Amino acid sequence: MPQTPSPGQHRLFSRPSYPEFIRIGKILRKETVGGMLLIAGAVLALIWANTPWSDSYFALRDFHFGPEIFGVNLDLSLGHWAADALLAIFFFLTGLELKKEFVIGDLRRFKTAVVPVTAAFGGVLVPALFYTIINFSAGEETLRGWAIPTATDIAFAVAVLAVIGSALPTALRIFLLTLAVVDDLIAIVIIAFVFTDELKLNYLGLALIPIAAFTILAYAFGKLFANHAWAAWLLLLPLGVLTWIFVFGSGIHATIAGVVLGFCVPVKRRHPGRGRGLAQEFEHRFRPLSSGFAIPVFAFFSAGVSVVGMESAGELFLDPVFWGIVIGLVVGKPIGIMGSTWVLTKFTKASLDEDTKWGDLLGVTLLAGIGFTVSLLVSELSFGLQSPHYEHAKVAILTGSFVAAILGALWLVPRNRRYRVIHERETRDENKDGIPDVYQQDS
Repeated sequence: MPQTPSPGQHRLFSRPSYPEFIRIGKILRKETVGGMLLIAGAVLALIWANTPWSDSYFALRDFHFGPEIFGVNLDLSLGHWAADALLAIFFFLTGLELKKEFVIGDLRRFKTAVVPVTAAFGGVLVPALFYTIINFSAGEETLRGWAIPTATDIAFAVAVLAVIGSALPTALRIFLLTLAVVDDLIAIVIIAFVFTDELKLNYLGLALIPIAAFTILAYAFGKLFANHAWAAWLLLLPLGVLTWIFVFGSGIHATIAGVVLGFCVPVKRRHPGRGRGLAQEFEHRFRPLSSGFAIPVFAFFSAGVSVVGMESAGELFLDPVFWGIVIGLVVGKPIGIMGSTWVLTKFTKASLDEDTKWGDLLGVTLLAGIGFTVSLLVSELSFGLQSPHYEHAKVAILTGSFVAAILGALWLVPRNRRYRVIHERETRDENKDGIPDVYQQDS
């Protein structure tokens, strides 16, 4: 029987505010499609890279082109363009989502933010610790990959939920999404500070000019950009491209430019009225570009690894990098998230919502072990394209993500009947305005 919370006690995974419920639901539906395309891109790359025509795949991935602009050499391979330029779109949306969560989302309130934030840190620290322990005696080179198993790919995870038909309660779905958003924030910090070998302050200073212009225009003419897409393409896009070039030239990974620009977009409307704010409008416009093109193309160029071309399976399985990543994703993620959440319930006034069991949380933490997009990016930054550890890391990411998806599905599917009962009960609670009674207080 669920325990009745004492006065002042906060329920973990309780129902979110109604606007948050609607907003996150829309995002999840879009991420489902994007996750399917991501999986398709990765599978196509794996098949092509392991056929007799594999040389053509790697020739395409390694094809170089690009000019030199403002002294920045942009002669990059297609794979490099996908990782640095296309993923900047994904990270721009991440920046928008992070700012919205902290300004108008549930993360603006400490009592709702503390749970996913704490869980995200646990889900980063424990996999990194597992990886470090496994690779400690292997040398400094393999230790560079400690951040690879720390990421959660929300698009992939939501796609798995769609495939298995899970009726996971909305509160837990939002927890998984928020966990992944905070997880991305931590990954952004790691990429910016850990994988910047040489910082060129002159280019970083130059980047501040288009960033400042972008911010001023976004706040001054938010209504124009929200109502007329052409205005944003004509005025803001060139500033975004300049920012990307200068950040790339500074030595910081260029995707950070996307995050910074995302934070420069206003969330709230300056004048009350109907319609979306600029951040929400940009998210609506650019998410299909990210989910439908940028991420699948990145997955296509990053996931291709010639397993049949490896010298031996023994070489793969003897590499501690492989086991550090797989165990970090499959074991470290659930332990880190579950453990940190359990600590919250033991040493604070927080408790699980009456509809949420620890077994439900375990299923979510297993899905959080699906690390793909950011993990592939970090593996490239950790080892470089020519390192055999990089190829092993890609196989490990694919293996760990696949195992996590299977375990999450096997755990959650038998619980679908109970989840549907919860959903039907919440549906019956809808009032005459179409808003569930449980959301009236916060709407």
